[in-house]
Amino acid sequence: MPLKDSEQSDWFETTLQPHEAELQAWLRNRFPSGLDFDDIVQDAFVSAWKAYKEGTLRSPKAFLFGAARNLALYSMRSRKVRGYDNMVQIEDCDLLDDKAGVQETVAHNQELQILTLAIQSLPDRCRRIFTLRKVYGMTQREIAKKLDLSPRTVNAQITIGLHKCALFVKDYCGEGTR
Repeated sequence: MPLKDSEQSDWFETTLQPHEAELQAWLRNRFPSGLDFDDIVQDAFVSAWKAYKEGTLRSPKAFLFGAARNLALYSMRSRKVRGYDNMVQIEDCDLLDDKAGVQETVAHNQELQILTLAIQSLPDRCRRIFTLRKVYGMTQREIAKKLDLSPRTVNAQITIGLHKCALFVKDYCGEGTR
């Protein structure tokens, strides 16, 4: 004999619904946070409801918690099989710069690395003067005063530095071997 709608509603409200908060907390304590616990609880309610309607439900609370556990385990397995555990949303990554293309950025970084090597290959005094002028933007007069040199010496060292850096880059990039 089928139950009336009001009897079914009363049974759900008195037998299953009181366990919802406890079931949510139990799931959150035992399973990773990436699972959709609300969906799992609702699916467990549906399973318990079907078992009740079929007349096979003996212990509603135990059935509810067992169904929720099985649904959570199934959800975890299917996420691993589909690879969701390892997926990262591309929008969350700042791997690519919208302003400059990847190729331009890589090329620029390589050029800076070569230039750094060229500057490091200069003799000490030449490297120091060259760095003060080209990197820090000091005038030749400021460099001469700071290092207690003549402006003519500073000018000559900058010229030597430029020439040696150009030769280094040419050799490094293979153009000097032709």
